[in-house]
Amino acid sequence: MKRSSTTPIHTVSDIAQSRLAGQLAARVLRMLVPHVRAGVSTNELDRLCHDYIVDELGCIPANIGYHGYTKTICASVNHVVCHGIPSDREVLKDGDIVNVDVALIKDGWFGDTSRMYVVGEPRAQARRLVRTAYEAMRAGIQAVRPGATLGDVGHAIESVARRERFTVVQEYCGHGIGQIYHDTPDVLNYGVPGQGLKLEPGMIFTIEPMLNAGKAATRELSDGWTVITNDKSLSAQWEHMVCVTETGYEVLTAWPEGTGDYPAI
Repeated sequence: MKRSSTTPIHTVSDIAQSRLAGQLAARVLRMLVPHVRAGVSTNELDRLCHDYIVDELGCIPANIGYHGYTKTICASVNHVVCHGIPSDREVLKDGDIVNVDVALIKDGWFGDTSRMYVVGEPRAQARRLVRTAYEAMRAGIQAVRPGATLGDVGHAIESVARRERFTVVQEYCGHGIGQIYHDTPDVLNYGVPGQGLKLEPGMIFTIEPMLNAGKAATRELSDGWTVITNDKSLSAQWEHMVCVTETGYEVLTAWPEGTGDYPAI
């Protein structure tokens, strides 16, 4: 389906459908927690997610066939920013950090979310980057309310990254979502307060900052998908689906088990 010409305002029924899809996607990432360990290939993680989505949840893996993509998840390890293609050759090792991005379709509605996993004992900088990226996402989400702007959201994200002296990837961003996977609006991870689209109740979009430990520049590999940091520095990303409510926001992909050691949103 083509992107909407204007940002959709979803009904209460629409939001319920989107919430269900988001909750199911979040369950996939929870399922994966004990499996992300040293010695496991990213292709094995992909297989686990595929089978869980299809056999346990009765949903459709949204990424398979999307613009020719052949896998269920994107698995982005260490200096891979996003869109890492799962492979039998890529085996996780102690100290790795990995983003797993999953999307599914439930009754025509998309659920899309990602989370960072740490393998064993990563270096201090890696842990700080992962946590800062989470806090940047959290700050962006907490800026969502009726009358606020996407510039407010982007500024909140960027401010957290700059505070910790990390950089924000600018080529990739959040997006509207509902019955269209990547819909209007684009949700940038940087911005000027008060500028951009004014938020209204019923809008649904993802917030998904990507932060680099080094410079912000990225490049796409010859496979047409994998994006890495140009300087091979570490990168981290988190993603939640968010709905604008009458009084603020609702996270549609909240973790079923709670946020654990991470601050609540």
